Amino acid sequence: MIQVTRKDSKESVENLLRRFSRKVQQSGVIVAAKQNQYFEKPMSKRDRRAKAIVRRERKLIKMKRTRLGLK
Repeated sequence: MIQVTRKDSKESVENLLRRFSRKVQQSGVIVAAKQNQYFEKPMSKRDRRAKAIVRRERKLIKMKRTRLGLK
């Protein structure tokens, strides 16, 4: 559990909330919760990496085509 305490008695609630939300984002708690939100069938690391590589290559090709004005 992430805990944030006031730096001094004059610190506002908004600053405290801002520091808390920043720590939560940096810790990756929200990302982990979103990944576990839905069940995903088990897939080997090799397959997952291969799919990621294909997606990355397709994205690069699409970006190059848009820069050239082809599509």
